[in-house]
Amino acid sequence: MSLEVLKQGAEGRLYIDEFKGEKCLVKERFVKRYRHVALDSQITRQRIKAETKAVTRCRNAGILAPRILHTDLNERKIYMEYFKHAITAKEYIQRVVVEQLPETTEQLLKKLCAEIGAIIGQLHANNIIHGDLTTSNILINPKEEQHDFNKHEVVFIDFGLSHYNQGAEDKGVDLYVLERALLSTHSEQPYLFEHILEAYRKKCGDDENIVVAKFEEVRARGRKRTMIG
Repeated sequence: MSLEVLKQGAEGRLYIDEFKGEKCLVKERFVKRYRHVALDSQITRQRIKAETKAVTRCRNAGILAPRILHTDLNERKIYMEYFKHAITAKEYIQRVVVEQLPETTEQLLKKLCAEIGAIIGQLHANNIIHGDLTTSNILINPKEEQHDFNKHEVVFIDFGLSHYNQGAEDKGVDLYVLERALLSTHSEQPYLFEHILEAYRKKCGDDENIVVAKFEEVRARGRKRTMIG
């Protein structure tokens, strides 16, 4: 069977395959030759287990994430649900900017930001740290016709760096990573993070002010490092 490779990088590759007759997405982690064999195997197993556990926590909390169909620790693979018609939030934002009038663009993107912010708030309220929040790790999945994104659901993906933590520091870092990613990828829409944070504050739980204060502290440290070089 010829595999349809979707993405390949230094850490691994994503490709389309089947599991028990269901078309699925496979995430395969590469062997790191520079590591001792036993250490590399241990790290990979830990990361696969952490990722599957994070996805399970998300789904138990009502947060959309791909169903895990199977994990093969020996083959270093995770078989998961494949969203055939979905596009990334990065692609969605770019499409909206190109296709819509300026006033409609901001309206649609504010709506998307409200959805994303609310979901990140749910993640943090359940002490799930994503670890790599970018618009490339968020899917916009149409609910009905494959090309109609007016009615969609937002799916968070790629929990390879995720972990469980109750502390405000890690939640603040999660937000800072997202802000930096937005400024880098969507610099022409500088209002995106502001609207995400507004929705986030309503959903992130009782320690909202503590987390936001920690985020601002992390942001200040980041700016200081940038100035110093």
